[in-house]
Amino acid sequence: MDKNLHKGHRQRVKARYLAEGLDAFEDHQVLEMLLFYSIPMRDTNELAHKMIKEFGSLAGLFEADPKDICNRCGISENTAILVSLIPSLARRYFKGKWGNKPVLSSASKAGEYAVSLFTGRTYEVFYLICLDAQNRVNHAALVHEGTINEAPVYPRLIVENALRHQANSVILAHNHPGGSLKPSDADIKVTKNIKSALEAISIKVYDHIIVAGDQYVSLLQEKLM
Repeated sequence: MDKNLHKGHRQRVKARYLAEGLDAFEDHQVLEMLLFYSIPMRDTNELAHKMIKEFGSLAGLFEADPKDICNRCGISENTAILVSLIPSLARRYFKGKWGNKPVLSSASKAGEYAVSLFTGRTYEVFYLICLDAQNRVNHAALVHEGTINEAPVYPRLIVENALRHQANSVILAHNHPGGSLKPSDADIKVTKNIKSALEAISIKVYDHIIVAGDQYVSLLQEKLM
């Protein structure tokens, strides 16, 4: 593409973003504009199409490992890192939107907060949300990465983190990357084990939230606590 035409195209894309925002952009156009900031002299429209096709979707690309992006798309490490930053930046954004010490006074608030913790995570992780006496979040501690079937480590780690972060009560939260919201037998068993361990030190477990994508289920509401 001619250098001047290429420059003019980028300016038009940026002007459109400033006028309309991203809502009217197609996925490849969103990626194309993002790539402007790491690839100064190349037609990023064609590259954006290629990258999204390689990973199946824009979300799939953003969630991919940077090394995998480099190898499969033929781009620099710098560009791959920029692309893979998006999910983590989204989590930081949502954390900032919740503000300092948000109050989780209902299952719906706990569910919404939990969803924000798992944005862009493609593997299973387990959070302990520590609350003070007014149900304000003291700290959301990531206590485990991996399948919940590795249950024996949970009670000890949970107790240690609850004490470290001065929890008056806690909410448990983990994700199902596969998309199912149905609590498994292991989910229920782990919840009961943790609840028993924390009750022994006078810390109440209010709920266990399971997240899949932007949806959640409350074990308290499902009467599985």
